Amino acid sequence: MKEEKEKKPNKFIEVLKKKWLIDGTKTTLLVLAIILLFIGINILMQKLELTPIDFSQEKLYTLTQESKDKVKNIDKDVHIYFVGSTDEDSNLELAKQYKNANEKIVAEAIDINARPDLASKYGIEDGTQGIIVECGDNSKVLTANDLVTYDTTTYETISIAEEKLTSSILTVTSNEIPKVYFLEGYSEYKLSTNMRYLSMFLANEVNEIETLNILSTGKVPEDCKVLVITTPNKDFDETATNAIKDYINAGGNILWLNGVIAEKQDLPNVNSVLELYGVNPFDVGMIFETDSSKTVSGMPYVIFPTIEYSNLTKTLYNTSDVLLINPTKVNINEDKLEELKVAKTELLTTGETSFFRADYSITSSSKQENEETGKFVVGAELEKTLQEANEETGEKAKTSKLVVIGENTFITDFTLSQNAQSPIIALARNKDMALNSIAYLAERPEDITARKSTGTVTYTPTKEQDIMVQVAIFGVPVLIIFAGIVVWILRRRKK
Repeated sequence: MKEEKEKKPNKFIEVLKKKWLIDGTKTTLLVLAIILLFIGINILMQKLELTPIDFSQEKLYTLTQESKDKVKNIDKDVHIYFVGSTDEDSNLELAKQYKNANEKIVAEAIDINARPDLASKYGIEDGTQGIIVECGDNSKVLTANDLVTYDTTTYETISIAEEKLTSSILTVTSNEIPKVYFLEGYSEYKLSTNMRYLSMFLANEVNEIETLNILSTGKVPEDCKVLVITTPNKDFDETATNAIKDYINAGGNILWLNGVIAEKQDLPNVNSVLELYGVNPFDVGMIFETDSSKTVSGMPYVIFPTIEYSNLTKTLYNTSDVLLINPTKVNINEDKLEELKVAKTELLTTGETSFFRADYSITSSSKQENEETGKFVVGAELEKTLQEANEETGEKAKTSKLVVIGENTFITDFTLSQNAQSPIIALARNKDMALNSIAYLAERPEDITARKSTGTVTYTPTKEQDIMVQVAIFGVPVLIIFAGIVVWILRRRKK
């Protein structure tokens, strides 16, 4: 029999045995070197701010391509300050990714005590949390509540952090700031007294807000992007009527909020403006809702209307509700719309069994005989075509839009009850309805809709991603255990 060949020793093991493991000092240095290398790689990765690997189906932690495309051409410096947050904040991690799409957009967590300039400029106190998106003199402040919404059908919390951050960046870098005028002198609703929160919210959306005394100006200013008219309690005079009609014929857009009417009013000039869009005069009375799921408990006149899908309401549709107090119906003359070249879009409607009460002396919450019952429109968009598009000359169509809502209290500083802490505009999605309406009419709607469910996070990696995860979870620990066994065996042999 041939002699069995001697097995050659493994060179790698011999090197470890002779050069490193035998020498305890060198072993210690090797371990330290590996630790330092690990720390160095981590520091380098943090400085590079690379996009994290996001295996969640909802892609909660990475920017969408839509956001990247929207911000990539911005040529202004944008700073996003996360006040009171830490570097571990997932929304901050998301915000830092904008820099990969555009180096001019920088996000960071700050201690407000270290930035007295920002504390003074925005009135921020120690212990406050919030997000400041700043570009030059333009800025927008977001709270944690602004970054989420709630889906009443699935009972999930929906993250709209990316939507809000991207739209805020686009807003503060915009070259054109919409000018919104509030008509005064014909209503008890005023920005300076009972709509101060709305004024503040509009300014935070980077709008210029002005009040309009039409008797002084004699016209609606040419820079008016949206004219807001709130519950007229006296008729327009001839100057105001002509000025508003001229504004409409020039393609101006109007947000008309009309609260409940307590008694019959003679407003021929007011009604003549509404008639241009096919809207009939408002009736005395208010709507009662019989569906308890659409009301605040015990108050059938405080209702959650159905939000119909439209370009204006698409970010509110099927997510949560607007709260209306004592709403009235919007009467639209369907037979006149075609003649007036007006297209109607319903925005807010009541339930099929709701009823309209014109007699305020009735104290019962139940429907009475002869009271009108059915689905009422409480919010609508009417778009009037003033000039048809002409392909031969290249002229575009000219239109005027009216958004009319049969409620005015929902955007005010009033509270729902004496014990209530928050103004009505801050309840439900009232603020969003008001701001979205004005942004839509100003032709500056939300530029992005990237809503991500945070109720559940689904792990759905690809095959390659799955291999990476399995190696990280199982392979690395096994390798460490194996190395430990090898070291233990070699040390035993040495003894």
